[in-house]
Amino acid sequence: MINKKLCGVIYLASIFLLSNTQAASFKCDAAKTKTEHAICEHRVLNDADVKMATTYNIIRKLVPMGTRGVIQDQQVKWLQLRDQCQDNVKCLSDVYQMRQQKLDIYMDRVYKQGPF
Repeated sequence: MINKKLCGVIYLASIFLLSNTQAASFKCDAAKTKTEHAICEHRVLNDADVKMATTYNIIRKLVPMGTRGVIQDQQVKWLQLRDQCQDNVKCLSDVYQMRQQKLDIYMDRVYKQGPF
């Protein structure tokens, strides 16, 4: 049987996904950089961006403040790394996969320990 904490995380994720139906985690009509345009133009990147942003936003709300600060700092550094890819789809796919794996580790900790 699924525990209450896991149900809560799934519920929050579904609400966020249903309320965030735009393409990418940002408005594509306001895309300025080569990276943002590439994300909007390639469905795989768009989906990776939405999944990563959703996971990131959920985790930020469920971890203690010290960990939250670390995750936010990592996100800023990751965005800088992502933007170095510019419009290279392979590079962007790789950095999204890398970031999602790290966020999944944090999500796994939340599943095991519960939200704080």
